[in-house]
Amino acid sequence: MESTRAVELVEAFWHEVWNAADPAAVDRFVTEDFVITNAGRDIVGREAFKSWIAAFLAELPDLRLEVIETFANADGSRVASRWRITGTNNGYHHTAAIGDPISFTGTAVWQVSEDGKLLHNWVERSAPVAA
Repeated sequence: MESTRAVELVEAFWHEVWNAADPAAVDRFVTEDFVITNAGRDIVGREAFKSWIAAFLAELPDLRLEVIETFANADGSRVASRWRITGTNNGYHHTAAIGDPISFTGTAVWQVSEDGKLLHNWVERSAPVAA
């Protein structure tokens, strides 16, 4: 997959899954055996990933993901994206009072298949702060 299309794929994923609060949209983007490695823990499989997203969205029900920058290697097999999430805390990591706005940044590195599906995602996030 060419690098421009790989960047577009990842940014579409951010908008159509996270900003649309639509875990079911994952089906359009990831392989059945997709893996996300988050905080050193692997969530394996498309259905487990959708459940993980739904739980995450329950903790930040008005989540907004702002893409800071996204870029790919020459052949589009790897995409890196920096982002910022804002939202209202509804139990996210027990770090702020319920109802308080929070914000955090992160970096995601994606493995992209030649046919344009997301295979693996490695995520590192900052600690949330009061927004």
